[in-house]
Amino acid sequence: MRIGFDAKRLFNNFTGLGNHSRTTIDILTDEFPDNDYLLYTPKITHNDTTAPYLHKGNCQTIKPTGMLRGSLWRTFELASRVKADNVDIFHGLSNELPIGIKKSGVRSVVTIHDVAFKTFPDMYHKTDRYIYDLKWRYAVETADRIIAISQCTKDDIIRFYDVDEKKIDVVYQPVAPLFYNPISKTHCEPYMLYVGSVNSRKNLLGIVKAMELLPNDFDLPLYIVGEGREYKAQVQTYIAEHGIEGRFKWLGGLTPNELHQLYTNAQLFIYPSFYEGFGLPVVEAMLSGCPVVTSNVSCLPEAAGPYSLLANPYEPEDIKNKMQKALEDTALRTRMIEGSKEFAMFAFHPHTLAHQLMSTYQKTL
Repeated sequence: MRIGFDAKRLFNNFTGLGNHSRTTIDILTDEFPDNDYLLYTPKITHNDTTAPYLHKGNCQTIKPTGMLRGSLWRTFELASRVKADNVDIFHGLSNELPIGIKKSGVRSVVTIHDVAFKTFPDMYHKTDRYIYDLKWRYAVETADRIIAISQCTKDDIIRFYDVDEKKIDVVYQPVAPLFYNPISKTHCEPYMLYVGSVNSRKNLLGIVKAMELLPNDFDLPLYIVGEGREYKAQVQTYIAEHGIEGRFKWLGGLTPNELHQLYTNAQLFIYPSFYEGFGLPVVEAMLSGCPVVTSNVSCLPEAAGPYSLLANPYEPEDIKNKMQKALEDTALRTRMIEGSKEFAMFAFHPHTLAHQLMSTYQKTL
């Protein structure tokens, strides 16, 4: 089978959507090495992250050769190029499909990660919401099949775009391979951990307020891995006004191996987000042997499984209660760590996800 991919984010994005694109190609090439994988991208950012994909077995990287370049090529010329390359299936990995893909005769699949611009519209400018809505609507109406990265995302697609549920397959987001390989803890001060963008949807301020309510016996620092702008400034202002700067450590620029070590050493991972498409950091934490407190809304109960503690993200008191419970109950912590790791290894194993993807492709042909 010849499978084409919109690989723009694989080669140019180094957070969520880019990581998803790279891990998707990794699991498919590992499990199904006999296929041809064509990676279409308008440009390439050359670094250690993208270098392996330029020489990966059975992968071919394709860039513009004609007059159209950049986003114009990706949007308006890619469909004809895919047809000329005799691609069997084209997979839009990040919510979009090129114009004309259905007319080209090439079968198509699109992965929808979330519809946060509809569920949390205040986070997006009006123009951006309009553009995203056009792109998402075109993609879900044009695609022969849709992949949702959680049941919650599938439900949102149906709710906002009135798509036949039989057209949508749920295939969870793959996790970077290194998280499946346990590493030893290193000696360090005890700490709690948050990993993710620092924006209002992720609810870091909810963690800060919950920490203020914790008894002194559980006064562990929170390590924060993530970047933000206005909301980050809002959180930092709140922390400063309440004189609790010493309880927070902001980290950035970590390698995947350093992040894995950070998860492994943490006493607790806290992720009380209001809305997610999947909640990848929750799975990374569970695979790393770190107990998780997350939200009881959106897709997070799906990602967290039966051994994590779920809190109401709108109630700092409830977040605090779940944090304290996970920190003070040794027997519970052991069950959380062991059960969550077993659950994550089963539900989100690369072998499982790769075969689910291939099943979607086969249904599409």
